[in-house]
Amino acid sequence: MTDQSQAYHYRVIARALREIDAGGAGLTLDDLAGRMGMSVAHFQRLFSQWVGVSPKRYQQYLTLDHAKRLLAERHSVLETTLATGLSGGGRLHDLFLRWEAMTPGEFGRAGEGLTIRHGWFDSPFGPALVMGTDRGICGIGFAAEQGEDAVMQDLTGRWPAAQFIEDPETLRPWANAAFGDTGEAALVLIGAPFQIKVWEALLNVPSGHVTTYSDIAEAIGHPAAVRAVGTAVGRNPISYLIPCHRALRKSGALAGYHWGLPVKRAILAWEAARRDSNDATLIHS
Repeated sequence: MTDQSQAYHYRVIARALREIDAGGAGLTLDDLAGRMGMSVAHFQRLFSQWVGVSPKRYQQYLTLDHAKRLLAERHSVLETTLATGLSGGGRLHDLFLRWEAMTPGEFGRAGEGLTIRHGWFDSPFGPALVMGTDRGICGIGFAAEQGEDAVMQDLTGRWPAAQFIEDPETLRPWANAAFGDTGEAALVLIGAPFQIKVWEALLNVPSGHVTTYSDIAEAIGHPAAVRAVGTAVGRNPISYLIPCHRALRKSGALAGYHWGLPVKRAILAWEAARRDSNDATLIHS
């Protein structure tokens, strides 16, 4: 698949996810294909290729009680996964085998001396701003709900002393790895020590599973710091790859999401659908 066709397919799927999210269970396959300007057969084939399940099946993952079912059936016990280190199945993709945290001193200098490149890329969840240093990806934000200007201001404001350069071509291989499951990218965690502990814990929640804020607090040795954990989760700069979307309240409520609840709901549904599709393939192989 060429880069041009891949980008086009990303845009189609991103639009389809938003249409399904807005239209709910009442949106028919014929209606959805028509909105995409495609035949029913072509659209269903493309959607199933990218998402792993049919559009109708995906709609079921977007129901309001889906998060509660995830919590009941796929609640990740972080104490166990943390004990195994970061080499297990906790990452979103096996492609991301390397990550490096900044020192507290580097973080305290607010990015001074850092050159951070940035570029916009298509993703299944709408336009994504990807940022990276020479060591790896340091930021990802989604603009579907907030707009590109707001996302740019948000991420650049986290490291105000850094030098920012628009350079999508340098970042493209990492962006392709992030959203296309091809290649390999490194992650650079730019944050305070407590934040990095929280983000490390999130890396251990497997795709298609969820955890709670209180579980994270227990796992990092600060059981009373649930509110602080919630703040750190919300300040995660590398959305999707450090999966803050997998953190729920004990009740199963989605709680807030920095880039908008529709994006969080779409990512959770996407991951659960792909996991179920993979499980079904393994069972029948």
